[in-house]
Amino acid sequence: MESLDIMYDETEDCAVRYVGFIGENSHYDLIIVTTQHFFGKKLVISTQTGRMAILTAQEAEDSDYIATSFSIDVTEATELSAFLSTNL
Repeated sequence: MESLDIMYDETEDCAVRYVGFIGENSHYDLIIVTTQHFFGKKLVISTQTGRMAILTAQEAEDSDYIATSFSIDVTEATELSAFLSTNL
């Protein structure tokens, strides 16, 4: 087996927030990870789909980006975007 070129291997204590909420169109179960690894951005993971994005609150305001990142329709993305932009 060939040797691997490891680019980084770090261990860090992180803050992890588990949040579920019900919107007008859907419900959401999220994990929000705060870490130094992403330069101030937060890792947002949908436990329902396994889809994730690394976001700032400002980036979360872009509902088209949220729709693409989480593979959801525009209506759901607008709802999720509203939540994330005020909770990241």
